[in-house]
This record gives sequence, structure tokens and C-alpha cells, in this order.
Amino acid sequence: MEKLTGKELQKSLAYSVEHIAKVDASMTEKSFEFCENYKDFLTASKTERLAAANILEIAKANGYVEFVPGKEYKAGDKVYVNNRDRAVILSTIGQKTVDNGVSIVASHIDCPRLDLKPMPLYESNEIAYFKTHYYGGVKRYQWAATPLAIHGVVIKTTGEKVEIHIGEDPSDPVFCLTDLLPHLAKDQRERKMADVIRGEEMNIVLASLPYQGEDLKDAVKLTVLVYLNEKYGITERELLNAELEVVPAGPARDVGFDRSMIGAYGHDDRVCAYTSLMAEVEAEAPVYTTVSVYADKEEVGSDGVAGLHSDWMEHFITYLAQMQDVNVLTALRNSKCLSADVNACYDPTFPDVMDPRNSCYLNKGVVITKYTGSGGKGGTNDCGAEFMAEVIALFDSKGVCWQSQELGKIDQGGGGTVARFVAECDITTVDIGVAVMSMHAPFEIVSKLDVYATYEAFAAFINR
Repeated sequence: MEKLTGKELQKSLAYSVEHIAKVDASMTEKSFEFCENYKDFLTASKTERLAAANILEIAKANGYVEFVPGKEYKAGDKVYVNNRDRAVILSTIGQKTVDNGVSIVASHIDCPRLDLKPMPLYESNEIAYFKTHYYGGVKRYQWAATPLAIHGVVIKTTGEKVEIHIGEDPSDPVFCLTDLLPHLAKDQRERKMADVIRGEEMNIVLASLPYQGEDLKDAVKLTVLVYLNEKYGITERELLNAELEVVPAGPARDVGFDRSMIGAYGHDDRVCAYTSLMAEVEAEAPVYTTVSVYADKEEVGSDGVAGLHSDWMEHFITYLAQMQDVNVLTALRNSKCLSADVNACYDPTFPDVMDPRNSCYLNKGVVITKYTGSGGKGGTNDCGAEFMAEVIALFDSKGVCWQSQELGKIDQGGGGTVARFVAECDITTVDIGVAVMSMHAPFEIVSKLDVYATYEAFAAFINR
């Protein structure tokens, strides 16, 4: 047997990941084209309600109909479940019965933001404000002195639902929370970073002109109330019946001279939602029934009726099992899931928090994360070696560009996904997603090549 050279041995035995554009130059054009529609989706989906509505619109345009428990469906039929307008399941019925397992891709469509407090409106020194309660893991200082928009719904005492969207159209006003000028920030600079802007200082500036007429207390607040009443027909009391979210204003934008990246609010995790959505709607006759999940409340622990800590996904699979007269426990145990969530990208500006051998990088493909959690693997699913091997083999066979990752240095912190809640249903699960720079910031960055590779990964899994 001919002895191999050192270079030949390195090629056959060692492992490294190349820039996608170096492996396949054609991927650049494909990714750029794919991401134009993704940018439009992201710009139009600033809240989980808007994302859910846009997902349902795309689904209905592709032949999905509302799922009816007890109704018979055949292979190839496409159905949707709308969970309280805040979360969605799309499903394409497979050729095999669900006791053979289903193919789950589980993403989330909520993002870190500012929510309004139940009684938010007040006036101080003739300026009207909304008080907010931040949602999810945010660096509070990043939200100061930046243009903000307001989106959401208010339920009037009559039961009518009123939608509010202010700050996205170029003709709209925007809002902001203020910060101290550097000249007077001596004491503020002494605060720890987590405390530079405190929770109770995150007050949104609304107006500064008093309502004209009699001598009134809180006349600027009245200006806001009159505006809300004239435009939307609501009163201050009805703000108790509201879900109003404050988010960064403005569209998704290309980043860089080469336009190779996308900067926007909400990549975490709408980038995985959109890529899995495109893979789902294109599925025609999958072997296994697909269950594409777009969940709420992941950023605050997946609690609530629309989060994956609840049983609503399991209920849907139960209905499918009942329809086909098979055992739901068998269906769950034989199912497999890609927990579709983003990953922290290696940032050369801040290398100290990462293990470079176990980090994900821009332009090197979809990220496979064996485990998330924190410290000694607290709060993790920790995918088994068998499913890791299966997923990697699948991606290799379909030409999907992929890389592996661990979330930063062990002692730096950590984070989680919906994976552990899916795994609690006895479903084999692994984390798959896109590398993101500036995660949880008002303006996150992803690579177009990685977005497209992630779409290809989900398509490969759904059509396996």
C-alpha cells in the first residue's frame, strides 16, 4: 500500500470549514436573490403578531387550509393552525402515517423589544411619555437615542380589535427614549453597563404640545389621548386591553460594500422562521408529515399558551395520530426535530468571549449546535451522537454547507432555545440555525450565504 504524504493525510483525516463562496461561487447569486424576499418579510414582521399574519398569508397563497380536528387528510394536503394570532403551525401530510414519526422544524417569531406597561401614559414637565417593560434579554443602553416604532393591537370595550402601526412609513413620526448628554454623564459613567439605562428610565417620548383650550392639568397627555381617540377610537382605559410593542423603526438593509450581509431588527429568530417557511411551502409529497412551528415567547422562557413550553404542538400531533388511528406516544418517540434558532457568531472585534475552535463564523453555512445551555450544560437538550451523525450525513448527501458551534466560552454565560421543551415530549432534537452578529441588538447582522444555506438545510430535512 502506497504511503500517503503529510498533506494527503491532513486532507483525509483533519477537518476544516471553508467560506461558502470559495466552495461554490454560484451560491452567492442564489443567496442574494433569496434574501430579497427575506428582507421584505423581516421589514413587515416587526412583532410576533405581524410575523404570524405574514406566515399565514404566504401559507394560504400556497394552498394551506385551516386544520380541522377529526377531518380526514391525505398525503400532500397542506394545513395550518393559528394559535391566537401569535403563533402558527404549518403541516404537509406525509406518505407514511405519523406513528413513523414527523419532521418538526421549530422556530420562534418573538424578539427582544420594549412592551408598554398596562397603564403606560403619563406627563412630566409638559412632556408626554409611555412607560415600558423590556421583553427578553436586551442591553438596555442600546435602545436609547434611536428611532422607534409602535406596533400592536388594542381591544376596545365593544370587542372591536384595533391595529396600531406608527413609525415605519417615511411620513410617520417616530419615537425614542432619551439618554444623557456626555457633558453631564459623570455619574452615569460610573454605573455598571447593565445599569447605564435602568428599566424605569426606558420611557418613550410621545409629545410636547399641550391640548389647547381651558387651563388643564396634564394637557400634553391629553394631546396624546385626543390623537389616539380621533385616529383609533380608543381611550386610556382601553390601553389595559392592549398588546403594544416598541421596536426599532426602519427596514432591513444590505450591509457592506459588497452587500453580502443583512442588517435588521429581528433576525433572532425570524431568519429561521422564514427559511423554514420557504422549505415548508415547497414540500410536495414528503415521506414524513411535516410540522413547521413558529412559536411565541421563546425570549422569555417559552411560557404561555403560544410558547413551546405549553402543549399546543403536542396537541396538534395528537390530532394527527387520532385521525390516522395510530398511537400518539409512538408518533412522538419516532419524531425528529430541528430546533431552528440563531447562534452567536464569532466577532473578531470581541474575540475574548469565544472559543475559536468551537465557534461559528459568517459565510461558513448553517450552524449545528449539539447543546446550548450555560455553565455545566444547564438547561440544555444535548443532542445524542446518533442524531448528530444522521443530520450531518443528510446535509453532506444534499450538499448543504454546514459548521458546528458552541455558544462562547463556558464561563462567559450561555443561552437556550426551544429544543429542551421539544425534547420533553420524547422527541429527538438538535439545534440548527444562522450565525448572527450583535444578537439581541436593535440592529443584528447575518450573512446572505448563511441564510440560503439554512434554507437548504431545512429543505433537506423536510424532504428526507
